[in-house]
Amino acid sequence: MKRYKYYIKKYWYCFLLGPLFMVIEACGEFILPFLNANIINKGASNGDISYILENGLIMLLISVVMLITGILGANYAVRGSVRLSAGIRKETFKKIQTFSFSNIDDFTSGSLITRITNDVSQIQNFTQSLLRGMFRSPVMIIGALIMSFKLNSSVAWIFLIVIPLLSIGIGVIILVSSPRYTKMQKDIDNLNINVRENVTNVRVIKSFVREQHEKEKFEKVNNKLYDSSVKALKMMMILQPMLTFAINATTLAVVWIAGRQVMVGAIELGTLTAFITYLTQILNSLHQLANIVLQGTRAKSSNRRIQEVLNAEVKINDDNVKDKESKITSGNIEFKNVEFSYLKRGSKPVLENINLKINSGEFVGIIGSTGTGKSTLVSLIPRLYDANKGEVLVDDKNVKNWSLFELRDNISVVLQKNTLFSGTIAENLRWGNENATDEQLETVCKIAQADDFIKSFPLGYQTMLGQGGTNLSGGQKQRICIARALLKKPKILILDDSTSAVDTATEAKIRKAFREELSSSTKIIIAQRINSVIDADKIVVIDDGKIVGQGKHSELINTCKEYAEIYWSQKDKNTGGEE
Repeated sequence: MKRYKYYIKKYWYCFLLGPLFMVIEACGEFILPFLNANIINKGASNGDISYILENGLIMLLISVVMLITGILGANYAVRGSVRLSAGIRKETFKKIQTFSFSNIDDFTSGSLITRITNDVSQIQNFTQSLLRGMFRSPVMIIGALIMSFKLNSSVAWIFLIVIPLLSIGIGVIILVSSPRYTKMQKDIDNLNINVRENVTNVRVIKSFVREQHEKEKFEKVNNKLYDSSVKALKMMMILQPMLTFAINATTLAVVWIAGRQVMVGAIELGTLTAFITYLTQILNSLHQLANIVLQGTRAKSSNRRIQEVLNAEVKINDDNVKDKESKITSGNIEFKNVEFSYLKRGSKPVLENINLKINSGEFVGIIGSTGTGKSTLVSLIPRLYDANKGEVLVDDKNVKNWSLFELRDNISVVLQKNTLFSGTIAENLRWGNENATDEQLETVCKIAQADDFIKSFPLGYQTMLGQGGTNLSGGQKQRICIARALLKKPKILILDDSTSAVDTATEAKIRKAFREELSSSTKIIIAQRINSVIDADKIVVIDDGKIVGQGKHSELINTCKEYAEIYWSQKDKNTGGEE
């Protein structure tokens, strides 16, 4: 909540002037019926035109003041709530940027999107309602009660019965609806996750003709949200009829009691009119307070979810780094007795007893069957995850003792999933170096064998890409991602199966360019095809989370059966079973 106080203090004038102007408007609202009653009772009944004009002019001036203060109050309420929500959204996004992969795994990306959009909007709506009605409604109720007793206390006592009874009913509605709003927000999470998954993987869904399955899956999630929303909003449905009934019943009681007194001359007609107006004002103010409290219960649930993000322990950080100014000078890498598991409790390690040394400038290939831990192994180098046991060293220093900026700034990783952003090809490339010249862009694209196809586009490097690079082929996206990584001039370059969509001839050119242009950089390539790593300085074979062999191709073909099996199975496929 300290974060909220900061923005409240920063925009204090909105949080002060908004309620102040609304209170002034409320004062005018309960004064008007009193003046109107006097006009009817004294001016109209006695035919006193000057009295009517005088009080009418006062009512007009009060109405103008109410108009101005109402607009100003609403304006400051909106500005205050929007600025608060913008600040919360900024803080939440800033915190998410510090999350490690495991933090994101804990929340899920769909849930984080809901929290930074829908949940923040709930707080904004509540804050706006709070600034407009927090003081206005109580002032309205108290003022209307005082004026009612001032007009005629023998009728005003009815309000003292209705208000407590209605308050109890509203309290019961709030208690019941509060947990239902929490459930509804969770179901909104699940809906967003489902939609995001469908939109992201729409090509896979269509290629497997799974549209009907996904429709049915979405319908279940949507119906679940529908049910929880109806349950949460059902109490709001009860509130309006309950207030309408209270207004009608109380109006009937006032007319019954006061009407008889009007007939005998004990109460004047203007007083009866004012009582009915005050009744409406009081009950409407109670309704507004009830809505604020109900919005508050929903905002409370949303705030709790946002606080979970803001207070989340970032599992990978620089807190224990003593020397944040030290620089990485080479690309030496070493794994010492490393063990890693995504699920910490009782699960089989994904990596176990990993011991591996990679010298600066080496070209290292990592190979193994699917699911053996190859991608997990390299993700420990830039600390996308942290090892559960053992040490990962870069430049003979534990990666946990390097600042995250220094470590990741010297490591380029091209992951299995190629991610490009909306914008031009040049803008995407400059993620590697925002100050890169056009000549530097062309140089890295030539190394990645991307320059030719980029220049074949009418706009060349200024070609606009759709979200995710949807207007490029898989191989083109891979080569642009490789070029982007090269632009950092990294000490360590990691390609995680990043040439799988590239033909073998182009891949061979890329490897050759790596050797010639990146001789001082450590190059690690994870591949499914042995041809991609056959000429590596060292090939590491992983099976079931363990290193079962390492060395050159000529050595492993005779000493490592797992490597030999992969080699011969791929050779047989390529030659039709003939050597």
